[in-house]
Amino acid sequence: MKEKLLVGWKETLDLPELGIYGIEAKVDTGAASSVLHCNSYKVVKEDGQDWIICELITNFETKETKTLKLKLYRTKLVKSSFGQEEKRYYIRTTATLYNQVFSIKISFRNRSQMTYPMLLGKNFLYKRFLVDVSKENLSTKPLVK
Repeated sequence: MKEKLLVGWKETLDLPELGIYGIEAKVDTGAASSVLHCNSYKVVKEDGQDWIICELITNFETKETKTLKLKLYRTKLVKSSFGQEEKRYYIRTTATLYNQVFSIKISFRNRSQMTYPMLLGKNFLYKRFLVDVSKENLSTKPLVK
């Protein structure tokens, strides 16, 4: 059995396939899925394939944005933290923590009113990580053996 990595209540990670580095994410074991801030998005169909075109902030200090066209993995109705149902669009990509690359499914929402531009949900954490809510940014600190 592979040993689980320890993460804190917030972590800094990279989403290299999206060109996003050093993004702060709140670890949320109460949320099923992971969510990334997106200024705007739309779904288009081309040659029978669904794509999501989204405007993502790639540099959170300068607020630099980039428009990406990403292959849509899944569409799902989910209940928000306020109990409202909404349609969410998911992509598959990779996230880097502890200098390791992990697959992740991400949905998009406008999180401009939230403190952190990303949530890491329990579907990503499951069987990979343990959460210590008294710590933060453990994945960017050197591992001590």
